[in-house]
Amino acid sequence: MAPDRLLRCCVMKHLKGWSFRDLERELRSNLVYRRFTHFDADTTPHFSVFSRSFALLTPALTAEIHHRVVDLACEQGVAQGQKLRTDTTCVESNVHYPTDSSLLGDGIRVLGRSLQRIARECKSGAVQVVDHGRAVKHRLLEISRAAKSLTEGNQKRMRDSYQKLMGLTRSMARQASEVVQKAAKAQLKVVGNLLRVETQIGQLRHFLPLVEKVITQTHKRVLEGDSHVEGKVLSLFEPHTEVIRKGKAHKPNEFGRLVRIDEVENGIVSGYQVLAGNPDDSTSWMPALEQHQASFGQAPEMACGDRGFFSARNEREAQALGVKKVALPARGRLSAKRAEQQKQRWFRRGLRWRAGIEATISTLKHPFSMWRATYKGGHGFERYVGWCVITKNLFSIARYQERRKDHAQIG
Repeated sequence: MAPDRLLRCCVMKHLKGWSFRDLERELRSNLVYRRFTHFDADTTPHFSVFSRSFALLTPALTAEIHHRVVDLACEQGVAQGQKLRTDTTCVESNVHYPTDSSLLGDGIRVLGRSLQRIARECKSGAVQVVDHGRAVKHRLLEISRAAKSLTEGNQKRMRDSYQKLMGLTRSMARQASEVVQKAAKAQLKVVGNLLRVETQIGQLRHFLPLVEKVITQTHKRVLEGDSHVEGKVLSLFEPHTEVIRKGKAHKPNEFGRLVRIDEVENGIVSGYQVLAGNPDDSTSWMPALEQHQASFGQAPEMACGDRGFFSARNEREAQALGVKKVALPARGRLSAKRAEQQKQRWFRRGLRWRAGIEATISTLKHPFSMWRATYKGGHGFERYVGWCVITKNLFSIARYQERRKDHAQIG
């Protein structure tokens, strides 16, 4: 696929919030979309071609494209870099709600699926796989029913069901480990496609450590009562997922990654960063200013953030970097001097301008589909966030140009 077609298809997909199948169908049937993506009368690719081609745009390459879009915004006068506002938000991973029972069920399913595919390529009886699907379903139902009540009897039944489910998972993991060891010693009697067997062995090597972690954390929580397990696995398919707590009453726990968003004039998102873990917002203040300085060659005249970014050290370092007006509201009870400073007109104006980033984050999450990243893996998560930001910036540039044309015609 030609690079210009690939990039335009990326923008089209995130602008409309389509899946790869939707993108293929719309390009095949709409002449306007064909003209925009430069396909015209040519044959459009299969959706799997789009999926593989988009994966070639690594996070580093996506960041370079984003920097180029920001440079274009500067060249066209859309962004001057005089003001900066920053905030963090949680972008969800494409996972179901992580419970210990569902993770154990996922482990049995993926290990059993790979073992069955290996058995089909081996000599009859070389790998005997027991289908535990019915037993797993019954154990999951028992756990869900027992968890509805906190009585001692129900809690005992739930622990018993968990022990049975962990026993099934251990037996499946043990069999998968034996198959991997046999494959390493060339003791598997393969009569079919050897490449398919090697592919499934790779899947087993990937999932086995994760399944073993799930068994360990379930044993500690259910049987030992320790709910604070380090390095907890929240998904077998998106292991980079973290628990994010932002203090929302309607959603106290979110499962995804924390993302920092930096915005300048006219709705241009000048920087973004996918953060590790769930750090305090105050640790993201200086990286945002340094990112801004690298993009625009100078520090902003005004930098704004909410109370989470405040600390006396952050204010001093921002002023030392060259920021003339630092609008960070302090936490807790204010002294008379601090209260007088925060009542100044420039400070209140900065806080009013800062509130606009909440609307920007909402726009990224809903019209541009950044509320949940659907690309696979940690790198895919970063690519997804990057392309949502790139598409939003291109939209903001186009909107600014149209407004300028309207003002010129009126004038």
